[in-house]
Amino acid sequence: MSQKYRTAITTHKDDKVFVRGKNLIDLSSEVSFAAAIYLILKGELPDAQTEKLFSAMLTISIDHGVNPSSVVAARNIYSAGSPVQAAVAGGVLAFGEYHGGAIEAAMENYCANVEKAPGAVIDDFKSRDKRLAGFGHKLYKGEDPRTVKLVEIAKETGFAGKYIQFAQGIAAEFHNRGKDLPLNIDGIIAAILCEMGFDVKVGKGIFIIARVPGLVAHVVEEATREKPVRRLEEDEVEYDGPEPEV
Repeated sequence: MSQKYRTAITTHKDDKVFVRGKNLIDLSSEVSFAAAIYLILKGELPDAQTEKLFSAMLTISIDHGVNPSSVVAARNIYSAGSPVQAAVAGGVLAFGEYHGGAIEAAMENYCANVEKAPGAVIDDFKSRDKRLAGFGHKLYKGEDPRTVKLVEIAKETGFAGKYIQFAQGIAAEFHNRGKDLPLNIDGIIAAILCEMGFDVKVGKGIFIIARVPGLVAHVVEEATREKPVRRLEEDEVEYDGPEPEV
C-alpha cells in the first residue's frame, strides 16, 4: 500500500473547500489576496499591520524591468512559439543565486548570526571565501530605493526589529570598509520574513509569488506587440574562437 500524502493546508468537507481551516468561499469576500497568501504560507491570517507590510513587500517586488534574466528568458521562450505557461515557467526557472534566489540564504545567515557583531560576520564569511547573500546590486550603488521604502513601512508597522537592524548593520559595515554593497531587495525581504517568523524555506517562494504577475505581463506583451522569433543579430555577437576554415 502506497504512503498517503499528508497535508495541513487544504481539505474538502461537505462540498466546501477549507484553507488552513478557513472556508475559502468566505475568505474570497473577507480578505485581500496578500492576506490569503500569508494565510496559506504561515497558517494564520495576518493582523492589519502585518498585512500592510507583507502586501508592500509583494507589490514592490512585482517587476524590475525588461532587463533581468528571468524576463529575457520568458519573452524569448514565448517568441520561439512556446505557450504562455511554458514561457512563464521558463522565467521562474531563471531565478537563481544572483537573481531572486538569495532570500533563503540570507534568512539562514540572519537566523544563525543575528546576535553577532556585523563586522565579525563579514570577516567570517570572507575567511571562508563565502558571499553574503542579500547585499549588493548592479544598478544601486548607494541604497536600493525598494529597501529604503520597505524599511520605512517596517518601522511604521512595528517590524523594524533585530533582523532588520542586523541586516542594516552589515550594510553599514560594508560601507565603512569602502564596499558598495547596499542591502538589496533579497536582503530586506529576508529580514522582514525573519521578523514575521516564517520558515527559511518560504524565502525563494515569496519572490516567485511576487514576480510571476510581472512575468505574465511581459509574456502577454511579447505576444501582442512583438513578432517571432527573437534572436541576436550578427553585430551583437563577438566571436573569439578559432579562425573559420574556408
